[in-house]
Amino acid sequence: MMLDQDKTKIKNRCCLLNTREVISSKSPIILTFVCTLFLFVFMAESLPVNQTSFHRLKRVGFHLKKINKPPVKTIQSPDGDLIDCVLSHLQPAFDHPKLKGQRPLEPPLERPKGDNSSEEALETMQLWAESNEFCPEGTVPIRRTSEDDVLRASSIRRFGRKIRRVRHDTMSGGHEHAVAFVNGNQYYGAKASMNIWTPAVTDPSEFSLSQLWVISGSFGDDLNTIEAGWQVSPELYGDGYPRFFTYWTSDAYQTTGCYNLLCSGFVQTNNRIAIGAAISPRSSYNGKQFDLGVMIWKDPKRGHWWLQFGSGVLIGYWPSFLFSHLQKHASMVQFGGEIVNSRSRGYHTNTQMGSGHFAYEGFGKSAYFRNLQVVDWDNNLLPLTNIHLLADHPNCYDIKDGKNNVWGNYIYYGGPGRNAGCQ
Repeated sequence: MMLDQDKTKIKNRCCLLNTREVISSKSPIILTFVCTLFLFVFMAESLPVNQTSFHRLKRVGFHLKKINKPPVKTIQSPDGDLIDCVLSHLQPAFDHPKLKGQRPLEPPLERPKGDNSSEEALETMQLWAESNEFCPEGTVPIRRTSEDDVLRASSIRRFGRKIRRVRHDTMSGGHEHAVAFVNGNQYYGAKASMNIWTPAVTDPSEFSLSQLWVISGSFGDDLNTIEAGWQVSPELYGDGYPRFFTYWTSDAYQTTGCYNLLCSGFVQTNNRIAIGAAISPRSSYNGKQFDLGVMIWKDPKRGHWWLQFGSGVLIGYWPSFLFSHLQKHASMVQFGGEIVNSRSRGYHTNTQMGSGHFAYEGFGKSAYFRNLQVVDWDNNLLPLTNIHLLADHPNCYDIKDGKNNVWGNYIYYGGPGRNAGCQ
């Protein structure tokens, strides 16, 4: 918007003309034209030329064109998201050199033994699907990435990627965890149900998530992980909704992998679940609890890692060639929560993990994982043994485990972040 002092300058320039030949011509048309011309020139001179911003916007546009594939249909979500129905063989995964020209694989005929899920029972657990409008067969739903989404990232190169951590099991890089884990064996998958919350994330650069990790390799540059669960990430999505997400990396979060479908990698096969879309309904404190089942397992025949959502809905797979160590098996499985503590205000963040309440509060108040299981070499789902618990900062976020006949192995975890014992 033009400031009053700018308008005054324009007026003075035009008034100066009144003493010259323009006014002597007694032509208001010429006067108007010249004043408009002065206005245009002055505005052009007044605008700062920011070449950096211009080139960044140009790069953002190029990146959006790369990841937003042309849809055959678009569905408007109540939360403002646009869900594009993209032909399955045109999704970002098939930009990968090893997948170009191919199509998604058929789901494996055999799932892990002991999995009683049924794909017939599809809950509507995402906001965009509450109208019962879905993408056509042969397409996959993809949350459209906006210019604002990319501009919120620290750089285009880092958009859709986690900040690298030197070690996965410590507070390096401001990442804090409260997790249960098993290691020391060969694992071919994991399964659990986790309840959904809306934790407060108090800094735009932070996130709060709950997920399961399938891990192999050392905690150096060759770390391989596959991750899935729900997260609240204002930087990535622009809001505070919990969203279903996936992640993968084959080099410790350096240059490979990304969230959801924001790079070539994960191949989606389902037309009714949108990765990155908001989950609804959510659990409430002392109220009704809603949980989400997630299973990741390695298909014994082809070797790819498949993702199952809810009560048996197959979402898609990570091709085995994406990985080095995970081409064989996992050496660790983790379940629990993670937050980023930026300490941007000089003290510990108020960002919540899970429900924002400590583990001791229990059912209806704390966040939980139930029926924690792993997949063994013979494709059997088995309960966890030799569970280890890790809370990086237990005065901020803690964890406790238990076992019963209904929930099997379970954990409660989470916390409020900054409090009297967490500074």
